[in-house]
Amino acid sequence: MNTQPVEPAPPLHYALARCSLGALLVARSPLGLCALALGDQPEALREALLRHRPQARPLAPSPEVARFLDRVQACIEAPAQPWPDELPLDLCGTPFQQAVWTQLRAIPPGQTLSYTALASRLGRPRAVRAVAAACAANPVAVAVPCHRVLRQDGRLAGYRWGLARKQALLAREATGLPHAATL
Repeated sequence: MNTQPVEPAPPLHYALARCSLGALLVARSPLGLCALALGDQPEALREALLRHRPQARPLAPSPEVARFLDRVQACIEAPAQPWPDELPLDLCGTPFQQAVWTQLRAIPPGQTLSYTALASRLGRPRAVRAVAAACAANPVAVAVPCHRVLRQDGRLAGYRWGLARKQALLAREATGLPHAATL
């Protein structure tokens, strides 16, 4: 029997907003951004977060929260720009997921990679499904650009936040310009 005390989960706070890709949920821990989710309904995003992180609490509206949301929204509008240092990430995942997410962040904006090529980059060419699963587990859309991964034949394949959003992000990166149209 383990007699080690269980450490409480770190405080986690979230905010909901709208962006050009629909509903937006951002959550942060004391270490940084730990969730950036996109969807159709804000309530569904909140419920999904609370299923996995029941200790999460809403951020109280304030000028600081508004600036935080504005900065995240600017990143969504211009995904070809480097992720800003003032929005550090706090990514929790298995060592394999962490390795996949690191490789995803190395794909330059406007470029794509296949799941097969990504598995090969990791030195695990037969781990294509595991790579796809790690992409699907990515907790921070855009910051860890899993939208840049395609099927071997170049077609779009699964995206946790919807194929239309994946296509929109890729189109924004192709132009390199911010985009304000709504989905």
